Amino acid sequence: MTASVSADTPDPAEALRAVPLLATLPPDQLRALGAASPPRRVPAGHVLRHATDPATHLLLLLDGRVSATLTTRTGRLVRHGDWSGPRALDKVAVIDGNGHTATLTAVTPCTVRALPRERFLALVDDAPAVRRHVLRVLAAEVRAQGERFTAAATLPAEARLAAWLLDRSAAASGGGRRVRLPGTGTQQDLADLLGVSRVTVNRVLSRLHRDGVITVDRHGVRVIAPEVLTLRTRAPEASDRP
Repeated sequence: MTASVSADTPDPAEALRAVPLLATLPPDQLRALGAASPPRRVPAGHVLRHATDPATHLLLLLDGRVSATLTTRTGRLVRHGDWSGPRALDKVAVIDGNGHTATLTAVTPCTVRALPRERFLALVDDAPAVRRHVLRVLAAEVRAQGERFTAAATLPAEARLAAWLLDRSAAASGGGRRVRLPGTGTQQDLADLLGVSRVTVNRVLSRLHRDGVITVDRHGVRVIAPEVLTLRTRAPEASDRP
């Protein structure tokens, strides 16, 4: 079940300005977009969109965290990643009109807005800053996809996991180098993201912990020795291949 946000909701212009895609738009335009996309609150576990659903609206995640997953024809779950608000979700699907690229599920309680596709496409046509942002995002996604394919084809499990930990720890807020596992925070979620088995993830994390490179607790992983972890991204061991 979802709930509408009460009348005490802050000025929509301020809430929408926090979304990088919309940050440069003037207040009157932001308020018009807000009027076209009422906010709603969804609980953890709520499915916002299913893969292949028609992308009739651009989802604006104002707060909370959402995971993107896809189940293949053989029943394997592929985890695309997690995203925290504020941000726009699955812009590619809204642009090409071919349906959502993944199932979007709230990992935590979230506040979202749904902007009609026509309004979003008009922004891309009329606002140069929005158009540049979309192009940057699309270019970054193409690069990231190429890197994931290369890693999956050439790197063993330890190198893949080490690279993921380094990337996430560098982006961690507060400088604590604590990394939250994807999805609901389980090793299975991380295995789905990296394309390996849960047993492999457990074995590699245990070895990194034993070697003093990381610590692991119920809150996630803390990187203790990033320099050593960097070496692990370049030191493949055949025994770790999934």
